[in-house]
Amino acid sequence: MKKLLYITANPKPESLSASKTVGRQLVNRIIQKTADYHLEEVDLYADHIPQLKHTYYESRSKLISEDKIKKLNENDQNEVRRIISLCEQFRSADVYVLAAPMWSLSFPAPVKEYIDCIVQADKTIVFESEKPYGILDDKDRSFIYVQSSGANIPWLIRPALNKGLNYVHDIIKFLGISRFEELLVDGTGASNVEMEQAIERAKSKIENMIDKIIL
Repeated sequence: MKKLLYITANPKPESLSASKTVGRQLVNRIIQKTADYHLEEVDLYADHIPQLKHTYYESRSKLISEDKIKKLNENDQNEVRRIISLCEQFRSADVYVLAAPMWSLSFPAPVKEYIDCIVQADKTIVFESEKPYGILDDKDRSFIYVQSSGANIPWLIRPALNKGLNYVHDIIKFLGISRFEELLVDGTGASNVEMEQAIERAKSKIENMIDKIIL
């Protein structure tokens, strides 16, 4: 059975979040259309995402060995093991959905903290001649970034304003995941009516999106 990993990054409840509402619809439809996917979820606001300390590493992006982990205090041991667990969970997935709002032209800070946890040497990257290379091209994977934003962003200026989307795209491609799709929930505005309209526009794209990622 394949794994569908659903990652959310919004402190609002799902009913008040456009990105999480559309993200939930997307993962539900993936599961409905095929029985091959097991769903796992990570809520970057509800679940613990460690902040990285230099004592957790023995070299660039390389976590310390098991023997050295045991020499840490109990809290730090738990933190390192949590990093390992998050990284292993990410590495084992086949399809990823990350739902987040655009904040300050980027994404909420927990997204970056999570990415720092999953970019680990000998897990998702390797170093050759001191240069990092992604290794998640070992099997077919797909990644969908669901992003909500208050404004309708003209496509001509999206590269300049969508810094969060651009970063997620670049790091996912770097890790070796070649199939990347974006599902934008633009124009959520300042009223419930505008948000509902934006959600419905995004939902109308879900079926085509699924056809692109499910082979």
